[in-house]
Amino acid sequence: MKHRNKPEAYFRSLVAGAETMIPLANGKYVTAINFDNAATTPPFCSVLKKIVQFSPWYASVHRGKGYKSILTSKLYEHSREVVRQFVHADKRDVVIFTNNTTESINMLAYALADQDEKQVVLSTSMEHLANDMPWRDKYKIEYVALTGSGQLLLKDLEAKLQLYENKVKLVTVTGASNVTGYVNPISKIARLAHQYGTKILVDGAQWVPHMPVDMKPYTSPEHIDYLAFSAHKMYAPFGAGVLIGPKETFSKAVPVYQGGGAVGLVSHQAIEWDEPPAKYEAGTPNIMGVLALTTAIETLNNLNLHDVCQYERGLIDYAIDGLSKIPGVTLYSADDGNEERVSLISFAMEGLHHSQIAEALSQEAGIAVRNGLFCAHPYVEKLLNVSEKEIEYYQTHDDTTIPGIVRISFALYNNFDEINIFLNLLEHIAKHLQYYAWKYRYVLEPERCGKRQAPNYPYC
Repeated sequence: MKHRNKPEAYFRSLVAGAETMIPLANGKYVTAINFDNAATTPPFCSVLKKIVQFSPWYASVHRGKGYKSILTSKLYEHSREVVRQFVHADKRDVVIFTNNTTESINMLAYALADQDEKQVVLSTSMEHLANDMPWRDKYKIEYVALTGSGQLLLKDLEAKLQLYENKVKLVTVTGASNVTGYVNPISKIARLAHQYGTKILVDGAQWVPHMPVDMKPYTSPEHIDYLAFSAHKMYAPFGAGVLIGPKETFSKAVPVYQGGGAVGLVSHQAIEWDEPPAKYEAGTPNIMGVLALTTAIETLNNLNLHDVCQYERGLIDYAIDGLSKIPGVTLYSADDGNEERVSLISFAMEGLHHSQIAEALSQEAGIAVRNGLFCAHPYVEKLLNVSEKEIEYYQTHDDTTIPGIVRISFALYNNFDEINIFLNLLEHIAKHLQYYAWKYRYVLEPERCGKRQAPNYPYC
């Protein structure tokens, strides 16, 4: 296809486990199809190779004078510069290594608490819970309105900035939604935030792995003040995350995690804190996780993220076009198809519960998708038009199934053949809806229906 800049086979060869065989319900084995990359991506082969190569040199960071410890410490500190250059962070920013995006945002929420009298945080209803819950018990939260299809209304953001003039601590927004795939206009949001004298945090968990990100220098009105993202969503396991922001923010605050490695000299009477970023990295640093992250970054740089973005956009456009032609399927996306997006989309199918769809895809063709609320409960509830009364009912009754939708999310190693298998099966399910609702009834009523009681009806 004309939008491919690199062969599918080459992208696929970079990822471990892409050709893993798994069993279906009927006992047959097929190549696993992973369409749940928004949750976690498999590792790059280059990452695993680097970890093995480095393992003989592994030692504790900043904890000794031995050769291996010095080597490890230098590698760890150099990794900050790799990350800085990857997202074009200002030289005055500090790069703090964490465990994941969730921890990064929680750490920032604690760091910002009570630093001044500004006590309003402007968020949106499209946020992952990691960029919603940490702010709730510390600030007055106002949520920027969304369109009917779930996109951010910039006019409402500006109206709220005007309403709470000089009281807004932060504008916090996702770079790309983990439900609809929408990419927010971050440059415009940053301009508005700075125009009204506040800062911006971007949750980059779904944004950074899929397209080039530029935090821009402090002198730019489009500068991103704070950025958080996770390694495990960009082909690098072993538990590393990143928080980037002005050193001043972290110099003022007392860190939420305290202990060795974050301090200079400590007595029973006083604590001498180390300078950021070390101040926010108590305990033994996760050098393996950081090494995995920087190796993944180097691999993505070599591939050219523009090419990756273009290829993945081709995949999701192809999938959306196919899904739109299947009877009974509702897509949670804007109708024009021209919105900027990352490679994921959510949908529902009339007559089947979201968990039944996910189960059928897995058992019939080895396709892994995500179903439910995707840790973005208010956003999905809004997209589904779930009322507050209904939410209260779900929260107080265990004998009901919680609403949700199904998400497919692609990474650079996915291909059009996999999407065709997915679309063909979903079309088959749509044509035999009652049968599949009966066959996978045990998903909704596990106590009344023995699992796989339905007769063998293999998908062809």
